Amino acid sequence: MSSNGGRQELQKTLNMKDVLALAFGTMIGWGWIMLAGSWVGNGGTVGAILAFALGGIMSIFVGLTYAELTPALPLAGGELVFSYRAMGYNASWFTGWMITLAYLGVAAWEGPALSNALGFLFSGLLPELGVLYELQGSEVTGIFLLIGCVGAVIMTLINYRGAKASAVFQTTATVAMAIGGVAFFVSGTVTGDITNLEPMFTDGKGFVAVVLAVPAMFVGFDVIPQAAEEMKIPLGKIGKVMIIAIVMAATWYIIMILGVAMSTPGDVLAGYNADPDAVPVANCFAYALGSPIFGKIMIIAAMCGILTSWNGFIVGASRVIFSMARAKMLPGIFAKVHPKFGSPVAAILLVGIITVLSPLLGKSALGWFVNAAAFGTVVAYFMVSLSFIILKKKEPDLDRPFKVKGGMAIGILAVVVALFFCSLYLPIYSPTPLQPIEWCLVGGWIVLGIILFVANKMGKNGKVTKEETEYLLFGDEYKRF
Repeated sequence: MSSNGGRQELQKTLNMKDVLALAFGTMIGWGWIMLAGSWVGNGGTVGAILAFALGGIMSIFVGLTYAELTPALPLAGGELVFSYRAMGYNASWFTGWMITLAYLGVAAWEGPALSNALGFLFSGLLPELGVLYELQGSEVTGIFLLIGCVGAVIMTLINYRGAKASAVFQTTATVAMAIGGVAFFVSGTVTGDITNLEPMFTDGKGFVAVVLAVPAMFVGFDVIPQAAEEMKIPLGKIGKVMIIAIVMAATWYIIMILGVAMSTPGDVLAGYNADPDAVPVANCFAYALGSPIFGKIMIIAAMCGILTSWNGFIVGASRVIFSMARAKMLPGIFAKVHPKFGSPVAAILLVGIITVLSPLLGKSALGWFVNAAAFGTVVAYFMVSLSFIILKKKEPDLDRPFKVKGGMAIGILAVVVALFFCSLYLPIYSPTPLQPIEWCLVGGWIVLGIILFVANKMGKNGKVTKEETEYLLFGDEYKRF
């Protein structure tokens, strides 16, 4: 920890490997092991691959705006900092609040996801410890709560011990997941039959169904800006790592699609997709090698994806909360940094408490939070893309260690992509828009934000001058006045 004139600062401990594992591991969670089979079933092998290639390209347009802005303003808070620089306090507060919803929503979901994964792994062997209650049609059992809450405590403790401890865990789990995925791809292609790749395409409706699933699969590269203040790598390389991570994620999804399609005949895969108790990619691995033990191994690998995603979103949420508190947009307690570990301890504990309590809501409610969180993410994408364009005009001389070729054109394309991603959640043409309860959650979060915003302005933080806010957000090195 360091304190510069009363401004709390985070320790620089993350190297290139740590940053790459943080971004890639956060993007690759649990969803692929459950959904890759349906991607092939809906779009056909080539159709699903094209959908993810298209999704990767669209994500890169948005990622390029992050890639230029992050090394230009390598400060905790990422989206919060960029939008303040471009559009001022109010836009910054809104952006920070929406990306906090995004990270907290997904982090809260990971405990129940871990419970489900262990349920698949030890099917029929884990004691339920009784059904405690039912919420929104979902039974909440003792084992569900135990696994979710204990997992949340462990992940919180790892992050409490600082960014480096979090990074070591992230790298280890990411490598374990990658080994399992590559083993599946190799075995699936070696033992499979090329005729299993049929159909290559299905129809337009099936292709669109896969495209609509793609944006959520790339969420996570945006945690890099949150940890930028803690990186000890050349600034010019931060942007490159971000783009490499997006390309790696796209490649991962594509080889999973190929592994599923090559390893398993279409009728068998359709059976896995229709079975609510199946884990399609794990079932395909077991089918390819003729033993259920390989399905269990695949589930273990995918569980590492749950942990990497969980870890990454705890990092993201805690850094945004820390940055908002440091700029006196939230209570100052959340800007406290641990004297030994250099972690934003109060912010991490707040996120930890939320993730420990979230399994109490059951599976159904958490699904709503995840969908609402996804909407918060794409709103933040739009705000960052817009900030990129504004800063091109407003601060053309801002030092940009990583400069995007095409500049303004890339920014415009990124805004268009972000708006497209936002539209996927609207009941316009999307077959899977946010449900009314999910819109209520988004609206409730915004209302809570407005209450906190007004209370903050009316309290002692409302007396902070523009010059002080500038210093608290950017420090001496990046402040404008």
